[in-house]
Amino acid sequence: MKSYTSPAKVNIFLKITAKRGAYHEILSRFMRVDSLFDTITLKPKASPEFTIVGDFTCKVKQNTIYRAYTALYSYTKSQKLKNLMQEYGVYVDKNIPAFAGLGGGSSNAATYLLMCNEILKLNLPTDILSSIGAKVGADLPFFIYQFQSANVSGVGEIVHKFEEDSIELDIFTPQIEISTPAVYQEYRKNFYNPVDTLTCKALERESSRSILRRLSLIEANDLFRPALSLYPELSLHVREDNFFSGSGSSFFRPKKGEL
Repeated sequence: MKSYTSPAKVNIFLKITAKRGAYHEILSRFMRVDSLFDTITLKPKASPEFTIVGDFTCKVKQNTIYRAYTALYSYTKSQKLKNLMQEYGVYVDKNIPAFAGLGGGSSNAATYLLMCNEILKLNLPTDILSSIGAKVGADLPFFIYQFQSANVSGVGEIVHKFEEDSIELDIFTPQIEISTPAVYQEYRKNFYNPVDTLTCKALERESSRSILRRLSLIEANDLFRPALSLYPELSLHVREDNFFSGSGSSFFRPKKGEL
């Protein structure tokens, strides 16, 4: 079986626009980071049990890849899929840090869906794969569409391609394991201030390079202040040209000359 690349992402900006029950609606510019990726390969195995091999701290049934499998099987009822996973294990060469705001788990699950669709010739259109992925996690649709850059809204399920050249980035991930649910809860409790519609429309049209030139770290990402409130050690890594991805803990900045 050939290997599949599972890339990271950063959030050029991330703004909260509304509440939706226990969730938050967002507007964000996702940018794929092709220089940072995991590699996923299917390899023959002896046991019929679903197997994931990689540097993971969670149990198999909590892994986003397994959850993607169950969502895909639930939709397709494909015996070919069941047979494939009884004969092959999922091997993941991990490079994307966990709990880092870089979408590693979501990217792995999305890549798994894409590879099964290709290998088994399920012929599921991208929109259907995206809807299956959205049941697993909010960031999966972006990775399933495989856009270099996109405006992502709703709770992550609405993805619109944004035409622009990619930006080479330096990424730094402190050894801080951040809980995304905790950061959103802190935002709702102490920092809730949804962005207005006019600002959203302007951000949707603005290039990522322009946004990074114009906005500060705090202005670009509504989750930084609640994350800092819960994890004050993040302050040790703040510098003028740094930005914050997702709920963290990763910081990024454009390489010299990129802006």
